[in-house]
Amino acid sequence: MQQLAEYKEQARATWGTGDYDAMMRQEGLYGVGQRLVRRLEIAPGEVVLDVACGTGNAAIPAAEAGAQVTGVDLSPQMLAVARRRAEPAGVDVEWTLADAEQLPWDDGSFDVVLSTFGAMFAPRHEVVADELARMPRREGGRLGICSWTPHGVFGEFFRTVAAYLPPDPAFVDPPLLWGDESHVRELFEGTGLHLEFEHDHWEIVHDSPEAAVECYTTTLGPVIQACRLADTEGRGDQLRDELTRLFTQHRAPGTDQVRFAAEYLVVLGHLSR
Repeated sequence: MQQLAEYKEQARATWGTGDYDAMMRQEGLYGVGQRLVRRLEIAPGEVVLDVACGTGNAAIPAAEAGAQVTGVDLSPQMLAVARRRAEPAGVDVEWTLADAEQLPWDDGSFDVVLSTFGAMFAPRHEVVADELARMPRREGGRLGICSWTPHGVFGEFFRTVAAYLPPDPAFVDPPLLWGDESHVRELFEGTGLHLEFEHDHWEIVHDSPEAAVECYTTTLGPVIQACRLADTEGRGDQLRDELTRLFTQHRAPGTDQVRFAAEYLVVLGHLSR
């Protein structure tokens, strides 16, 4: 489908802008991947796939745990940064440019399949879920996914930004639905995966509301795109003001510092031994 291909090319370009790694480092969000690796008890020698791996969100921690890891992403820019991050960590990861909706491996090729704030942004949820579900080996394979929820600060943040972007085509499912337990349960129905759900959060800190806005509008691809479009329409200041108001609601008492707990859903799946 031509429209789908064009959408994915645009997504590839969008996520390749900015400095995703800088945002992840500033907010300590690489710790979520580390937490997921520990939660799944990934062991030395296991074969692991990190889908929509970004700059190595869960792939590098899994490799540090001794696993044989492949990281796959749609963005060559993200993978280039992931390679650079893996070097000082002293780990060897196979980085593969590929689409989460069309993974180039046979069924049951991995012991563990991960995705941390990545697969949720692929357009067609059922297609992605089917791909994720076919990757773990049939006996004892495991799955771990972290996705932002529709609730809380990041839910409101993404909805605010989306209002300044063109409407998605009809075939694109809203990313935040990956943070809805009932939606995810439906996606994996009939796959043989037994699912568990946990709600977790990560504390985000910025020096001020203005610093938070500066961070996201200069590092995160979709927000950069929204700002560029809003600027051309004369609405750039309006978008930045809305984001400033959002983060101002989360200033720590008596300071200008922004501090909030970003909620995300953890999906844990396993196949019976």
